[in-house]
Amino acid sequence: MLIAVAAGLISVATSIFLTLPQPQPPSFYHSLFLSQSFSDNNSISHHLHSLTRRPHIAGSPANAEAAAYVLSTLTSYGIPSHIAPYHAALTYPLSRSLTLTLPPPLPPLEFSLRQEIYAGDPYAAVAGEVTPTFHAYAKSGAAVGPAVYVNYGRVEDFAALAAIGVNISGAVAVVRYGKIYRGDIVMNAQAAGAAGAVVFTDRKDYGGERWFPDDRWMPPSGVQVGSVYTARGDPTTPGWPSTEGCERITEEEVEKSGEVPLIPSLPVSWADGDAIMMSMGGRVADEDWQGGKGAGVYRVGPGPGVLSLNYEGEQVITKIENVIGIIHGAEEPDRYVILGNHRDAWTFGAVDPNSGTSCLLEVARRMWKLRKKGWKPRRTILFCNWDAEEYGLIGSVEWVEENREMLASRAVAYLNVDVAVSGAGFATSATPQLDELLVQSAMQVMDPDNSSQTIYDSWASSTGGAKIGRLGGAGSDYSAFLQHIGVPAADIGMGGGYPVYHSMYDDFVWMSKFGDPMFRRHAAVASIWGSVALRLADGVILPFNYTSYAHELQKSAEELKGQVLHKSLTLVPMFKSINEFKKAAAHINDEIKALEGSWTTMWKDGQKVREVNDRLMMAERAFTDREGLKERSWYKHLIYAPANHNGYGSTSFPGIYDAIEKAKGVNSTESWRAVQHEIWRVARVISQAALCLRGDLT
Repeated sequence: MLIAVAAGLISVATSIFLTLPQPQPPSFYHSLFLSQSFSDNNSISHHLHSLTRRPHIAGSPANAEAAAYVLSTLTSYGIPSHIAPYHAALTYPLSRSLTLTLPPPLPPLEFSLRQEIYAGDPYAAVAGEVTPTFHAYAKSGAAVGPAVYVNYGRVEDFAALAAIGVNISGAVAVVRYGKIYRGDIVMNAQAAGAAGAVVFTDRKDYGGERWFPDDRWMPPSGVQVGSVYTARGDPTTPGWPSTEGCERITEEEVEKSGEVPLIPSLPVSWADGDAIMMSMGGRVADEDWQGGKGAGVYRVGPGPGVLSLNYEGEQVITKIENVIGIIHGAEEPDRYVILGNHRDAWTFGAVDPNSGTSCLLEVARRMWKLRKKGWKPRRTILFCNWDAEEYGLIGSVEWVEENREMLASRAVAYLNVDVAVSGAGFATSATPQLDELLVQSAMQVMDPDNSSQTIYDSWASSTGGAKIGRLGGAGSDYSAFLQHIGVPAADIGMGGGYPVYHSMYDDFVWMSKFGDPMFRRHAAVASIWGSVALRLADGVILPFNYTSYAHELQKSAEELKGQVLHKSLTLVPMFKSINEFKKAAAHINDEIKALEGSWTTMWKDGQKVREVNDRLMMAERAFTDREGLKERSWYKHLIYAPANHNGYGSTSFPGIYDAIEKAKGVNSTESWRAVQHEIWRVARVISQAALCLRGDLT
């Protein structure tokens, strides 16, 4: 009897076991993740449509609704999720006006500053919820002065005007968007003595003969809004998290920091910009300062028209909400692979940022399906949906500042998708140890615009060899992870720049007509994003290759050597440290090959594997310096950080280049010694990274 019962229990247990998902090797699940049966374009489209029903600027009820949508979706996929709130200083417009006074008998032109609703606009009912066009953190006040055209508002553009005797002091700078960050445009105008700045969307860069909704181009009334704050995170909590009731500096102290402009500014459309430009007198602008097809002749002024700009804004401590979802790792739960995208938008945000949000939810959905098949990640995977990115990367910066020590010791990599899709063509930027992994992932995903080839094939043919950019700019949420605490990072997307950027026409209609009608590009981005994450989460040994990093350091040092440098300078310390780093990268690669050559040893000697992985993970931290960049101490990374006069710009060794620019202007012995000091600083962090890879004490 007992034998029969036992046999029955064994039979039942066996039956149950056979019906449960059976563990498979990671490669099985990775292939499944990329399979056609796991991808769902309709789900992505649904998410995007749901997220972009209303304008959802940071701090608005609509953005709180969008946060609730992301939270509930992640939860429905079985991913434990929560809201991480902060209380940040955000600004909103109260009033603004712009008038162009022309010589008699011409009447003055008063600009409406309003983006027009088009016939049949499905969002007409909620268009009133769009925040009036403005620059976040712009100085409240009035500016009256002759109009002076300054091209893209770069330092060299202001210098070119000075060289031909055009005085910008007391004038209102008229500048077109493009080339550099808008905050640096206004700061450069302020430094040149301008009373205010008007930044227009030039038809040359954003317009066309036909425009949305009939074509992809910006309509005549379209305005690119955005922030002019030049730092990162809540301006009132520099270096610490903006939790409720926390310490804050005053608005006056924020202004003294030099990170917000002290002159008023306004963004305007290409129609308004064209009217101003056609009123200008003075010298004819150079050819590369001229407008595009159909534009009149651009002159630099000053005047004869006088611009009167008025702006009044308010700063409010506002609750913002990051959404954090966690899939806990089965073997190394204290190692984090982090996927991030922001949710807040200046208007509807179909491209920027919710194409990325919908891809984040698609990656989460596919991983939910993998878990139902028995997959468990080796390391913990975090899904982070940031708030208030548009104001100055606030949500991600505050979260990193609050969790700094945990992240510095546990974060494997941060994978960012801001704009997932704005058109065709894959593009990525990354820290160099991730290059090989990104290439391998692109080889596994078919091109959504040409099913006969992979994304890698089209990427390599269009860029001349699958070019990977670097993360020197601070234009998205990777900044806090890489540039502040030294976490390896990548930024992924398709399509590059797009004409309706930051305007009310960046909506679901534009995306479904011009950005990605079938949502195949979204699915492809989700595939690559998830594939990279899975490899980082499941690999026994982290798939980092620091040989690529050594090559990039060498290349950047050679480019620096090619600069016209002072005779007192030497780059010998830098080249010596790079040589040490090359040897260390080769050494750890040999260690990895030896471990991978004996899987028995690898599984038995878990401590050795962990130690190698820690070195691979922590080497990026070694490129940071506790003092940070001179006068920009929040940026700790001495290899990759934004250029001093362009927050979007990317340079290697930013501290060295900042010092060189200053020394060229001052040309003193002390200023060139400061350049040499920055060279030594970079050499020291490279040596530290080499020691970290080797894992030996001196």
